[in-house]
Amino acid sequence: MRKNSTKLILLAILAIISMLFYAFYDIKGGFDYAFPRRMIKISAMVVTGIAISYSTVVFQTITHNRILTPSVMGLDSMYQVVQTIIYFFAGSMSIWVLNRYLNFGIAILAMVLFALVLYRFLFRADKHPIYLLLLIGMILGTLLGSLVSFLQVLIDPVEYLSLQSRLFATFTNVKADLLYISIGILILAFMYGYRIMGKLDVMSLGRENAMNLGVNYDRMVMNILVLSSVLIATSTALVGPITFFGLIVANLSYQYLVTYKHSVLILGASLISIIALVGGQFLVEHILELRTTLSVIINFVGGIYFIYLLLKESRAAG
Repeated sequence: MRKNSTKLILLAILAIISMLFYAFYDIKGGFDYAFPRRMIKISAMVVTGIAISYSTVVFQTITHNRILTPSVMGLDSMYQVVQTIIYFFAGSMSIWVLNRYLNFGIAILAMVLFALVLYRFLFRADKHPIYLLLLIGMILGTLLGSLVSFLQVLIDPVEYLSLQSRLFATFTNVKADLLYISIGILILAFMYGYRIMGKLDVMSLGRENAMNLGVNYDRMVMNILVLSSVLIATSTALVGPITFFGLIVANLSYQYLVTYKHSVLILGASLISIIALVGGQFLVEHILELRTTLSVIINFVGGIYFIYLLLKESRAAG
């Protein structure tokens, strides 16, 4: 425990240093203009990192698989479907696009409802309910991705260019008012998440052991799936989809902090995500000079890391 505390303190120091460095490095023009904008970006990265870290760790706990993430359920694809349909039928100048509150709310509502319907009709207390759910989620994710590609082929080229800015995660155009709403959702979610932290430690032992220790396993799985969906939907609607980010930070937390306590794992994954997002955004802005986006780098690194984990699991199974 003391060793993990030292590791967490080190991560916290690195996270604080990275945020301070990003906030004050090479501020050009008026400080009163540049500094608040950078703080909004940092806040968005912190909110996104915490939301993705928490949802991924708890999702992997109930699936007992460290390769799966909530994105497997097709939530990222649903976000892309919503935005593509809006641009295809209403256009970039419609109120559904120009009104950021309306667009933000519709994106969250669609993703959460998609998850709720999926869980409601597919989740059963059968022998392997979670894996059936994941299989259907992957199939629906592929189907929705194909629908997005089909609509994008038919859409007007000008509308398509405008749409692309919403389909990739970016922290350069985060709106402060939407950030405040996301922070409120995050606080409400964590008020419940903090209460079930001890039950998560028990659920990591498996369904039968958790039920023998007094945990209503099926109900907790449903609640955690919904909570995970809300957090992923909020972060995706705020900055856009980042497919492999949760996979990276969760597994790095497992390897760095060898413990079963979810309070430690989630805190570690959150700090790692803050360091990665702030450091990555600094690289994109000051080294690469915005020639690419952070999501492209994360998905590239995450794809390689995903392959590495698959190979590692296959060797362990062999």
